[in-house]
Amino acid sequence: MFTFLALLASARPASADLTAFLGVTPTPENRTVRGFAGGLGLIIVAFEFEYATTSEDETEALPGLRTWSGNALVQTPIEISGVQLYGTAGFGAYREQLGATRETNTAVNLGGGAKVRLLGPLRLRLDYRVFRLNGTPLHETYHRFYAGANLTF
Repeated sequence: MFTFLALLASARPASADLTAFLGVTPTPENRTVRGFAGGLGLIIVAFEFEYATTSEDETEALPGLRTWSGNALVQTPIEISGVQLYGTAGFGAYREQLGATRETNTAVNLGGGAKVRLLGPLRLRLDYRVFRLNGTPLHETYHRFYAGANLTF
């Protein structure tokens, strides 16, 4: 009974966070990606919703891409030297567009990253993802790296 009460007393409440990010996708050439994410985390598992967009460039024949995804994260239960590592997998939808050509379908993503404590509730979030687009997109696989401001509460 004492052990059970000790576990209850030490339980950490759920936490939430918001991230605004700016990054790069090298698919098919380096371009800017921007977006936001919001999530809710327990000790080891967290869930988030994310939106990201990359603008199209018709003169260079580079399609624009918008993604919406729900992701599950598995993260270190505590920060180690101010850093919390995580791995993530997600499922959602995308729209790839180049001129009048559009493809909208589902997508899956895998990735990982780190949340680095800066000051108080403010953290730097570094993230890498690989997106696999279903259907008939111009590019089936997109890679993305971003850095973002992450606010935890």
